[in-house]
Amino acid sequence: MAKIGDGIAILQGTTERPGEQPLRQANQFFYLSGVVEPRAILVIDGRSRKTTLFLQPYSERREKMMFGPGLSPGPDAARATGIDEVLPREQFKVTADSRRVFTPFRPEVLGEASSADPATLARNTKADPWDGRSSREEAFIAHIKEAAPEATIENLDPILDEMRGTKSPPEIAIIREATRITGLGIIEAMRDAKPGMYEYELQADAEFVFKKYGSYGPSYFALIGTGQNTWYSHYHRDIARNADGDLVQFDYAPDYKNYSSDVTRVFPANGKFTPKQREFHGIYLKLYQALMTSIEVHRKPSDVIQTAVKKMDAITGSYPFTDDHIKAAALQFVERYRSSRANSLGHTVGMEVHDVRNPTQTLEPGQIFTIEPAMQIPEEHVGIRLEDMLLITETGYENLSAFVPIEIADIEKMMAAHHGLSDALWKDAK
Repeated sequence: MAKIGDGIAILQGTTERPGEQPLRQANQFFYLSGVVEPRAILVIDGRSRKTTLFLQPYSERREKMMFGPGLSPGPDAARATGIDEVLPREQFKVTADSRRVFTPFRPEVLGEASSADPATLARNTKADPWDGRSSREEAFIAHIKEAAPEATIENLDPILDEMRGTKSPPEIAIIREATRITGLGIIEAMRDAKPGMYEYELQADAEFVFKKYGSYGPSYFALIGTGQNTWYSHYHRDIARNADGDLVQFDYAPDYKNYSSDVTRVFPANGKFTPKQREFHGIYLKLYQALMTSIEVHRKPSDVIQTAVKKMDAITGSYPFTDDHIKAAALQFVERYRSSRANSLGHTVGMEVHDVRNPTQTLEPGQIFTIEPAMQIPEEHVGIRLEDMLLITETGYENLSAFVPIEIADIEKMMAAHHGLSDALWKDAK
């Protein structure tokens, strides 16, 4: 309300699903309302400081025979949501006169996506000569202009993005739990892994954990690559079979209460790193930690990188390389950071796995992001990439995913302890 002044913010919720799919609310609408109902409309009036929610009418068949109780217009819904008034959707109308009307311009994000994804799809669809459809948001804006021709239509997204960039304590609590579930899923896959398993079997281990702890579904498609598939940053076919001696790169997280996480670990399919893998993982981890230990609150990411590069130079200068390909990969890794002009260390995480940008040029408390630098050996078509969830605090940062094994000794100990879900299921089946 402070941002829109005497203007009006109008948001439309998502539609019902086209099939037997659970309803997930669009992120911008959910952020302001917490309401998960199809075709809801939210109106926030900056002048009267009143919020009104418009819902579809009560349906006895829907509530008593099909889906169970939902929200219906009336005082009960107002009490349940904390919203001032909840009216039938048919009563919604735009009476803005010459006031400013704020509404999202960007296509909605419904999960397993980040804002750039549906925006790209909408742009490509509109430019397709055999399609040419406008987005649902563009159609809504056109209707507002027709209903209130004297009103000025402005984009609400930048306002909400700035708010979403700094996480509140309740949001941090949800993301912390999402990250705990993520880590447990990765640990389950580590415990279960063995040569001969398919990548999708390891995916199933994590998905069992995601659902066990109440996740809606995944935040993004499973990025689980073994052997030469570790080269790709977004490999997601998950159909290859782990071979003895392969490394597995595991990047997967749940969509929990409309919030995401994003953690990556690398582990040997057979539970034991080979000498070469120990060298590859070992130098990468030292360089990764050089970046981690350089992160400080109130600093620019570019300054953090400069500090980290000095540490990386010292590490590569003293590391006992035995493999020329690994050494070349490590030096190239450092050079990429040395020549970097990046204003970020990785990507933000929140309601979307690639969330809205941080609202400040410096790292400030309440911001959450990951780092995920990749080191690759072109001659062997393999790579390694780790990723952690970092919360900036008043005194520095907290690694929300620190409990997930990352050191070679800890990974091997975890994998040797006992087998995981698949073994137990097969034992029961037999």
